[in-house]
Amino acid sequence: MSDFRDRAIQLYDAFTHEHRDRRALLRDMVALTGSLAAAELLIAGIAASPAAAAITDAADPTLDIVKEAYGVGPGKQITGYFASPKGKANLGSVIVFHENRGLTPHIEDVARRFALAGFRAVAPDFLSDQGGTPDNEDKARDLIGKADLAAITSEAVGTIGAMRARPGGNGKVGIVGFCWGGALVNRVAVAAGDALAAGVAYYGPAPDPAEAVKVAAPLLLHYAGKDARVAATGAPWVAALKAAGKDVTDYTYDGVDHAFNNDTSAERYNAAAALLAWDRTIAFLHAHLDG
Repeated sequence: MSDFRDRAIQLYDAFTHEHRDRRALLRDMVALTGSLAAAELLIAGIAASPAAAAITDAADPTLDIVKEAYGVGPGKQITGYFASPKGKANLGSVIVFHENRGLTPHIEDVARRFALAGFRAVAPDFLSDQGGTPDNEDKARDLIGKADLAAITSEAVGTIGAMRARPGGNGKVGIVGFCWGGALVNRVAVAAGDALAAGVAYYGPAPDPAEAVKVAAPLLLHYAGKDARVAATGAPWVAALKAAGKDVTDYTYDGVDHAFNNDTSAERYNAAAALLAWDRTIAFLHAHLDG
């Protein structure tokens, strides 16, 4: 059963991260499971479910929550989901970079979790230039695949500036990203210089190790033990950061899959690893963003 499950997740990862055709995914899953019904059920269990219940309350009275446009450069705005503890000031800020499905209810939920942990949070919609995140996750992935990564990196750096200037903060800004957003954390750490106070990447593919010398912020990098695709880039990235004398901490969670933090994916989510990684993330961010 373990080999069967691992093969199914590998097929789904190839579909979602290599932009393969859904019909090919279904054909391969039918060959694996033996029936169309079983294949569709398995795909649903691996995929993130937009109907999954949020951990936090979108109407939590202790939080100030707003979804609005904000500036990321001269004449340029994108949409962001903002959440912060009500009535509190002088807080560190956390920018949440979404996965390759865009600004989903799950990512909005994650932003609220950071607010409840004592930070001002914003989750930008990096599909704003393309009309915003669509409800259909396949369409969102297609849009992400066609997006201008240089422009998105610039928008992310602009978001750091926006959060530093936004009233109620202490001027310190960290970034956290998941999957596609984890890769963006690494890109922004290279691009932002000392404007960035801290970065946390969950199973994010890494850039060219030669870029490590440009990183100024402390980094916390979470990797999944069964995620060979990301591990192939992560190991040389961590080695290059350490060789360059950068402040980097990395953890690999044995026996878990890519996207283990996403509690809307029944087959991938690993509660123990997710909780441990979350506790480490919150402690790391408070250490670098408080005060």
